Amino acid sequence: MARIVVVGAGMGAMAAAARLATAGHRVTVVERTSTHGGAVGRFARDGFAFDTGPGLLHLPAVWRDLFIKTGKRELGECVELNRVDPAVEHRFADGVAVRLPAALGGAQQALDDAFGAGAGERWAALLRRARQVWESTRRPLVEEPLTTPEQRAALREDPYPHAARRGLLRRRAPGTLAELATAELREPRLAALLTGTVWEYGVDPAVAPPGAAVLAYVERSFGSWYPAGGMRALADAVYERCLERRVEFVFGTAAERILAREGRAGGVELADGATVPADSVVWGAPGLGATAPHATGRLTVLLALRGPRPAGTPHRTLVHRADLGRPPVRVLRPDDPALRPDADHETAVLSAPAPAHGVGGVDWPAPGAADRAADELLAAAEAAGLDLGGRVLWRETRTPADVERDTGMPGGVLPTPALAGADATFLAGANTGRLAGAYRVGALAHPGGGLAHAGMSGALATGLIVEGPSWRGSY
Repeated sequence: MARIVVVGAGMGAMAAAARLATAGHRVTVVERTSTHGGAVGRFARDGFAFDTGPGLLHLPAVWRDLFIKTGKRELGECVELNRVDPAVEHRFADGVAVRLPAALGGAQQALDDAFGAGAGERWAALLRRARQVWESTRRPLVEEPLTTPEQRAALREDPYPHAARRGLLRRRAPGTLAELATAELREPRLAALLTGTVWEYGVDPAVAPPGAAVLAYVERSFGSWYPAGGMRALADAVYERCLERRVEFVFGTAAERILAREGRAGGVELADGATVPADSVVWGAPGLGATAPHATGRLTVLLALRGPRPAGTPHRTLVHRADLGRPPVRVLRPDDPALRPDADHETAVLSAPAPAHGVGGVDWPAPGAADRAADELLAAAEAAGLDLGGRVLWRETRTPADVERDTGMPGGVLPTPALAGADATFLAGANTGRLAGAYRVGALAHPGGGLAHAGMSGALATGLIVEGPSWRGSY
């Protein structure tokens, strides 16, 4: 039985802690804040409650696997997961709206009705090619650890299988996701369905490789899921599973660095100068030189609304502005009694990508900066006919500065999922550190940002620790 210190109590870190404890190791988690969950936070006031981080779960199998392998109770016995249906409603400035059902069938007809005959087939054809990206990169991008420069080099080329181009003149294949959307979908609003979906993951379509279309494929194929009680309910369930496996948590304790002993990780040094010895260290907090290339921040506006939730309101709406090159505004309106004081009130969460906080970004605490940005999001929702402004009891705005304060992530950015292509610049940091016995998990480690990816990082680090450096999963 080895002594293992896990730095941070975010989702990837807790996933690693639960798995390692199940494997028989003595695990201690040190967390600088007073609670668990990392970016999966909650804000509550006056009987209203809001998720302040991710609003939906994709690839729930990652977390189902964690619960199957760490205890007797499966995920569904700990958290009620519900598939969101319709999957999303898209609204455009010209008044056009289209709802995509959760079931794979039916989307083509809805798109034909909204954008004209052939739109649905063009969308389906693009997703079929995106499926090939998923099948060719699923293992190295999601299920296998990243530990060597050779693995990174193998993912430099974009894997998207471009459609055959007709005509006598040879044309350059689209080099970015935005160019791909224009070339293959042709109708600007249809193209915005793809670019808007990718923007939701914090990925700028103008710089992302065409293979980023895989994000839309995964979402359409595996669905969007919402835990009853909000995303925080998932974080609470993972924390409880850790406690069941006798993981020790030490809150209010920041780790500064990994200590070396005989050429390998030998523990961590805390902010107060104390040390915690260990045989291995799993680092799940910002630091260790890891960065988040291409990442942006996110502005979030929490709305407490008077009046009941209108019947038929979709859980998730993407509001596309008149300038389709701008990221859409996401509006989440879960039908969840746990988030509101009574049936005569409703919650809504508006959000959109936003510049990072600080140098090179925006001074978000500056007077008026947050309010002006929040007003813009609400105005976009009003222009789309969502009728929220007149119902607002109060609102709370969270900026990248708040994310930086709460999570320690520099600039308050949200790391993107790992993607192949773009010369490997969309890959996260390796799962191993510079010292033997040091490992990385969380959004800054492979396979990158997002709840499912964070959960996989915990599985990857566990496999490397339990099975050794040659392990290639899955664990």
